[in-house]
Amino acid sequence: MEINNNISQYQSPYIDQNKTLEKIATGLELNKASNNASALSIADNLRTQANGYVQALQNTNSAIASTQIADSAIKEQSNMLDNVKEKLLQASTDTTSQEAREAIFKDIQNTLKGFDAIASATKYNDQTLLQASQSSQAPSSSQTFQVGTQESDTSNSTSIQSNTLGVGLNDLVTNSPDSFTAEDASDYLSKVDDAIGVLNNYRAELGSTQNELASTGRNTISQEIQTRAAQSELSGANMAQEIATFDKQNVLSQVGAYTQSQFNITQQSVMRLLT
Repeated sequence: MEINNNISQYQSPYIDQNKTLEKIATGLELNKASNNASALSIADNLRTQANGYVQALQNTNSAIASTQIADSAIKEQSNMLDNVKEKLLQASTDTTSQEAREAIFKDIQNTLKGFDAIASATKYNDQTLLQASQSSQAPSSSQTFQVGTQESDTSNSTSIQSNTLGVGLNDLVTNSPDSFTAEDASDYLSKVDDAIGVLNNYRAELGSTQNELASTGRNTISQEIQTRAAQSELSGANMAQEIATFDKQNVLSQVGAYTQSQFNITQQSVMRLLT
């Protein structure tokens, strides 16, 4: 003899209630592949893509910082060359004595040594920006910045040689003050103008790179936000709906528990009659 029971019928509200409670606790609609395998796969791909955008944005910000440091250093060097030009103008006139001219030349040499010191010391993340290395006055290497999630999403900086050798003023550093004449000072004026032009070109290229990087960064931010929104749309739980569903399931589970208890009482009564 077999007496049927309704246990399986009343287990469903408890199981559904636990699933809903999990969604409320995590705030996610997709907590496991069994919730929706295809949607979970898409949401995970979107999350990976969004994380890639975050790293690309960090790379972009790092590149902007590097170019800004180089630009600021070259700006200071440009100011130094302005000062050198003023001193050359002073030394090129015959109203300046030879003794004063020699003192001016020594001052110019000290200024240009400071010019080279800036080129040697300007670094970002231990990379020398204005020349090949701290000890080498050769041109720096062009840098490639990974600013997107694809291999081709790159931005390049120009090679820079912002030292006296690179701008054509190294002989001013090495010449002897004793032989410095008013004619020499006048001849160097055009060289200093050319050197200032070189620095201006470097700054223009750095400025163009900064603008490109800033534009790329804004676009990356937009893509990251939109990708996060799409991921959230797929995987995020509707909290108001889930709470309402939980309350409904809670009532059903209480009804089920009461019904099951009544069924147990009836079953026991039948068993007593049979015995």
